[in-house]
Amino acid sequence: MPAEKDEAKEPRARPRLIIFMASFLVSHSTLFSVVCCIAGLIALLLLPILAKSTYISENALMPGSANPVFSGQDVSEASRLVKDITETQKMGKTTGIEIQRLIIQRMADVGAEVYYHKFQSQSNQFHPFRFFSCDSNSAVTESNSNTSNGLNTVGIIRAPRGDGKEAIVLVTPYNSEYVKLNDALSLGLGFSIFSHLSRVSWLAKDILWLAADSRYGEYSSVSAWLKDYHNPVFFSSENVDANVTHDKDFLNMENKNMLNGRNVDVFKRAGTMAAAMVFKVGEAMERDPRDILTIYAEASNGQMPNLDLINVVHYLAVHRQGFRVNIGKLASLVNSAWLNLVGQILEWLGNLAKNLNPKWNFGISSADYAEGAATVASSMYHQALGVPTGSHGAFRDYQVDAITFSFSSRFYLNNENMQSSFILRGGRLIEGVIRSVNNLLEKFHQSFFLYMMTAPNKFVSVGVYMIGFALLALPLPVVAASLFLNHKATGFTGTEEAKIAFGSWQWLYAAKTVLMIDLWALIASLMPYFISQIPNISPTESTLLWVALSVSILAVLYVILGSPYSHSAQIGALLIVPMCLVVRPLKKHMQGALILRALSLVCNLVMVVIGFPPAALLLMKGFSEGFEGVGIGAVWEVAEFLWVWNSATYLYVFLVHLPCWVLCIHILLHP
Repeated sequence: MPAEKDEAKEPRARPRLIIFMASFLVSHSTLFSVVCCIAGLIALLLLPILAKSTYISENALMPGSANPVFSGQDVSEASRLVKDITETQKMGKTTGIEIQRLIIQRMADVGAEVYYHKFQSQSNQFHPFRFFSCDSNSAVTESNSNTSNGLNTVGIIRAPRGDGKEAIVLVTPYNSEYVKLNDALSLGLGFSIFSHLSRVSWLAKDILWLAADSRYGEYSSVSAWLKDYHNPVFFSSENVDANVTHDKDFLNMENKNMLNGRNVDVFKRAGTMAAAMVFKVGEAMERDPRDILTIYAEASNGQMPNLDLINVVHYLAVHRQGFRVNIGKLASLVNSAWLNLVGQILEWLGNLAKNLNPKWNFGISSADYAEGAATVASSMYHQALGVPTGSHGAFRDYQVDAITFSFSSRFYLNNENMQSSFILRGGRLIEGVIRSVNNLLEKFHQSFFLYMMTAPNKFVSVGVYMIGFALLALPLPVVAASLFLNHKATGFTGTEEAKIAFGSWQWLYAAKTVLMIDLWALIASLMPYFISQIPNISPTESTLLWVALSVSILAVLYVILGSPYSHSAQIGALLIVPMCLVVRPLKKHMQGALILRALSLVCNLVMVVIGFPPAALLLMKGFSEGFEGVGIGAVWEVAEFLWVWNSATYLYVFLVHLPCWVLCIHILLHP
């Protein structure tokens, strides 16, 4: 009896705190979702304020530690090459390989190892079996008689203090069919740097200069060369010549294969690539008081070079050569009224906080905020799009850190004095970057690889910008748990044994619906391959045919596999579909207060319309390039653009986003 009394007096065990919190969040999932979404959006809007100033993590880089020795003599060599190219252009001799001959002769004159690299132009045809392969150029055996050739020119300087195991790559793209003054200046700048490096004694890494023939696009020429550089070729150039059609200048040159007694058709290699720089001269910017250097860093599928490489270029450009550095931004956001309003509010809050405590110095001007927001939006857009912003993107496929930078003068460069000053400063900048990379004893690894830029000297690391994305995604499991528990409590009436049996097997009906729609999405994503085989079909006709076939196949699958509306299949959809956090069956909107019914119905319909993948693609194209000329055919053009670049966004849109949208419609129309 005393023992029983003691047991009766013992208090009941309280539930653990974590269980209580989980139960509270599940029971208040709607409020929790609203709070998390608002907090996530605020966190994203605060990214320009949370950005940190860039810094160089790798001490071995030591930018600016040595004075540049690139001199007027090197500028004179550049000017002579520019003059020779322009004269060749005026004489109309650029239909063959005269420019390539001129470049390779200059390379050989400075003692470099030289060779020609032939590559084939590729059609923009979708092929599902090569979608994610890095091989952007198909095998020679697959080529046809209509394939055209490009011709790169490559020179190698062997480092006097190196062992041949590492190399730095310089790339100068130009259009060999029509060489403009900008292209000639780019080649002149590249050759002057190459010639200068052939005489220095401090090089510890080999130098590769690729004069990339960009008549078929800057990316394709660099990508083709990199493919051959990293993959051994076991057939001779004669076999290539037999399978492709060349211009007469490719075939009828007796001295093409020999230069100063050396064969220039033999592919040569240097060491492992430590870094690569793609540089070119852009159009003049008369309105700007300083010369501009624009940096492009985004590679394929969101890959970025090591931040230290950008930091070195920025430091030397601003503090040594006086350039103003730009990075990409969405121009439409810079002058946005709502963004400037947000900037003014944050500026006022920052001033208020500083008045309360001088140590709270986190304020930012509204103009700087608008610039930072437009810049981070551009970085976010290009990383999400998955398409590289320049030919440097080809290097990231081989884990080589690379960037593209474009020089823009504040004056037109027709004047020789302006040309000389411009080339001198550009050459010294490139020399300084090469000196820094030359100091490295290992690959770039100290700084960040996952980041977004808000300014040329400010960045947001992955640990900061993921907070906003995590807050936006956090409601998904909570709402899914809430829906599951609510359904489990009210979704079935009957005996206890029947409830258990039904609850044990009902997931199969959900899985059936999800798998059927995923199968349909896979078929729809492969349809462009077959539609693109139809000759003389316009983008609008391709889009309409694509939609018609997709809808027909979905209807057929519903008939064959049976209508899933006969079971509680919406549970499986709600567990995996983010968009279904808002969507509810239309029948459910008939219950409750009038205002709540109307608001819920409008939210559902708006989300379904905006979430439709073609609508999302059109909005993305419109906000980035403007809504002029955006029509039905633009859907096909955007899809084609994504698959040509092997963008993972194409797979996301058609294998994740599209099934989610169809499941949303499934739930919306559920009885």
